[in-house]
Amino acid sequence: MSGTPHFDPTSGHSGIGFQPHAAGARTKPSRASAASVSQAGPSLLPAWLAALAWLVSAGLTRWWPDADEWPYTGYLLVLKLVLAATALLVVVAARRSLLARQPDASPSRAERWLTAMPWLVALAVGVTAWEVLTAKLEWLPRPFFAPPQALIAVYFDDFPRLGSSVAHSFGLLAYGYVIGAIVGFVTGVGIGWSRAVGYWLHPVLRLIGPLPATAWLPLAFFFFPSSFSASVFLIALATGFPVAVLTWSGVAGVNSTFYDIARTLGARPGFLILKVAIPAALPSVFVGLFMGLGASFSVLIVAEMMGVKAGLGWYLQWAQGWAAYSNMYAALLVMALMCSGLITLLFRFRDRLLAWQKGLLKW
Repeated sequence: MSGTPHFDPTSGHSGIGFQPHAAGARTKPSRASAASVSQAGPSLLPAWLAALAWLVSAGLTRWWPDADEWPYTGYLLVLKLVLAATALLVVVAARRSLLARQPDASPSRAERWLTAMPWLVALAVGVTAWEVLTAKLEWLPRPFFAPPQALIAVYFDDFPRLGSSVAHSFGLLAYGYVIGAIVGFVTGVGIGWSRAVGYWLHPVLRLIGPLPATAWLPLAFFFFPSSFSASVFLIALATGFPVAVLTWSGVAGVNSTFYDIARTLGARPGFLILKVAIPAALPSVFVGLFMGLGASFSVLIVAEMMGVKAGLGWYLQWAQGWAAYSNMYAALLVMALMCSGLITLLFRFRDRLLAWQKGLLKW
């Protein structure tokens, strides 16, 4: 006789009885936990809709003829099929992860990808509408509105010129941003730490800092020997002001108790600056770096349009002059991806360096 031994108080004597188990009771908790995990996880419906939307869009590209001949329509069809297959792979991986995940486990990478699926649906709808209004029906006037195939043609046919422009812009931005960040950081630490330095630099910072960097364009191109060096100066100026102000605020706002404890242990001024003031001010410093990076993008494009003979700003002006609007749209897309990618990398570096503040500043 199988069961669980127990004491039965109604029997009138102290004895041991047996409580029989119900059949199948051992398997119910596991099935219930799997069902609860699948119900608590994110929905797979957006991923299915994304795959369906891209398949429908690919069908329109394949079987609805264009009003005019576009040579890279086949590449657009392949790209849509790849995106549809990607959505289906996300469905399969997320379903397996949801069934295997424990209730207290963190979401897997496939489950996190599910949060991006509504955007993939919206992208499919937008690209399809764009293609229908331009390549299929030509309701939007040419050459001001180019179809998606035209952007793919730019990336293939004009890749050397566009690639060199991206490399030049990246190099110019790196020079100016690094110089501006270093100068702004040193200036901010000096103002925040030393009253003597703050007495002389604070009024200058308040006078020159709020002035837009683009206002210095005529003087910069006159005094500097080349347009490249003038552009580096303008980008550094746009970057240095927010970095200096927020570094100064961070250093000045450090709790004085930290300094008192360090002095009690025999710390010297150099130690206080490098080991107490700067680490405590790093959250404010990174805010300044983010603001400086955003300001440097706008100055970069303006400087390249005005005097530099290469770069994305120059490429935009060149495309506009030749009425090559597909080239202009392709350059704008590359520019957006480059700027967003650089800010994302800076945020990743901040979250890794300042692990105790991870997630407090969103991007």
